Amino acid sequence: MTSCNFTEEPVKKIAIFGGTHGNELTGVFLVKHWLENGSEIQRTGLEVKPFITNPKAVEKCTRYIDCDLNRVFDIENLGKMISEDLPYEVRRAQEINYLFGPKNSEDSYDIIFDLHNTTSNMGCTLILEDSKNDFLIQMFHYIKTSLAPLPCYVYLIEHPSLKYATTRSIAKYPVGVEVGPQPQGVLRADILDQMRKMIKHALDFIHHFNEGKEFPSCAIEVYKMMEKVDYPRNENGEISAIIHPNLQDQDWKPLHPGDPVFVTPDGKSIPLGGDCTVYPVFVNEAAYYEKKEAFAKTTKLTLNAKSIRSSRH
Repeated sequence: MTSCNFTEEPVKKIAIFGGTHGNELTGVFLVKHWLENGSEIQRTGLEVKPFITNPKAVEKCTRYIDCDLNRVFDIENLGKMISEDLPYEVRRAQEINYLFGPKNSEDSYDIIFDLHNTTSNMGCTLILEDSKNDFLIQMFHYIKTSLAPLPCYVYLIEHPSLKYATTRSIAKYPVGVEVGPQPQGVLRADILDQMRKMIKHALDFIHHFNEGKEFPSCAIEVYKMMEKVDYPRNENGEISAIIHPNLQDQDWKPLHPGDPVFVTPDGKSIPLGGDCTVYPVFVNEAAYYEKKEAFAKTTKLTLNAKSIRSSRH
């Protein structure tokens, strides 16, 4: 038997969040379905709770009401005095932190899966916040292997200066699930099926882990966030060039210095600068126009995880 280098307490409490962004409908649809009939997400010995995180935004089919719920789970916002002057999403974040946290405490939920859609051509994507988390690397390896030959990419958002303060970050093990392309306010059966399978395989992994299965050391390919790239803008701050056709829908594909990334209304191409190959993600994401992000540059690397086994066995 493989020597076990890492043991962890069995997983007990899991939440599945939908509607963090109210116009990303796959997670909303699945969570509402599981609230009515949760048999497919139940596993022996596990508490699995589906939850609509931003019901007002879901009702209006909009990303958010006052501010982005997926960016306000920092200690400052979570610690603010409750008042009617607070943005709706900050008050909602405090409620969610009370129900599923508190953040950074022993009482917080073990795992939160936060379900999202993107308008970008990113396929099945798992979002990782910690490159040294053996448990999640093992889980992601299991999901990727189970989905094959369907690709499943891992986006590592660990960055020294870019802090996200995500909704899922109150859990010990936060998992972002992003599937696209899908327009805002739209449901696609193929995208729904892919997200559903990702959650199934994740829950199967947790069940096997709790039952004492040992997972040998493994490695996964990830795409680590480098920097965000804004659109070219004129002196008034307005967009002056759009994503080049050669880049559109080419998420995860290598982008080399000199390759065209933007094109102006008069047909002039604007190339990628720098001196290294990058891998673009969230290319032309609709929700990121307001964030001044045309795409994000990533670099490809390999993460290794030690073998793991539940400490109960």
